[in-house]
Amino acid sequence: MVYEAGPTGYGLARRARAEGLEIEVCAPTREERSAANRIKTDKRDAVRLARRLAAGELTLVTVPSVEHEQLRDVVRCREDIRTDLMRARHRLGKFLLRREIYYEGPGEPWSRRHRAWLAALRFADHASQLTMADDLHAHDLLLARRERIEAELEQLAGASSWAATIARLRCLRGIDTLSALGLCGEIGQFERFEHPDSLSAYLGIVPSENTTGQQRRQGAITKAGSRHARRLLIEAAYHYQRHPGIGVALERRQRDQPAHIINIAWRAQRRLNARWRQLKHARKKPNAIVAVANRPRTSRLLLGNRANRLNP
Repeated sequence: MVYEAGPTGYGLARRARAEGLEIEVCAPTREERSAANRIKTDKRDAVRLARRLAAGELTLVTVPSVEHEQLRDVVRCREDIRTDLMRARHRLGKFLLRREIYYEGPGEPWSRRHRAWLAALRFADHASQLTMADDLHAHDLLLARRERIEAELEQLAGASSWAATIARLRCLRGIDTLSALGLCGEIGQFERFEHPDSLSAYLGIVPSENTTGQQRRQGAITKAGSRHARRLLIEAAYHYQRHPGIGVALERRQRDQPAHIINIAWRAQRRLNARWRQLKHARKKPNAIVAVANRPRTSRLLLGNRANRLNP
């Protein structure tokens, strides 16, 4: 049996499997449908799914466990708060920009000094003052929500079944607890990927391609799969611009970890930094960063090679 993934989740699949039934979930967005077919009924859909399942033409979705789905929900909750906070900051910044009010320091934007400067601003008209106060209040609420949920996630990471995998992912430069937890929440079980290229394709960091005959054309990355995991991996790739080295924070994260994991992380620093230096003059910076993230070594690190050595 098979049914299409939808907003109702995976409860039906879990209950059916608990009763001993063989049931799969497919991705409806990956199905090829004829534009000439203008008739849609439940019976036609059932026949179409049954035929394509028998022919092996459906893209099946991995049904997450209840614990995995709960972790993914809270990770995406933090991601939503981060996005809302960024929008609130942009909204407030553009409000001041329209009035030609600029922050010239000291300190970085959205530092404590910048926040104190924002609170001290006064406007001659009541409407502008009211808008400023409301936008600043919305920003402070989102900032408090982010700090609260990040503290909860830090505690959740140590008590989850992914604790050992998170600890080993933290051995990599650019990945700490929240990033590792986010990757575990989005990817789930790493061992379901047989090869690093499969993980790269799942994350959507492989180039698109339009090849005909002897002419091969590659374009921008496909951006398929989880955009949350893709953002985390590309953010981590920025850290490999710096020369290889073990700082205080990274050394602390690598304590008591297996020697082969630390060795893999060190080789990643050397290879990905070399790749960055090779590409930085040939491509634009964002393109070079994505190319570093798509380096087979990056995906191989997340998989711990084909033996999946990142998982305990």
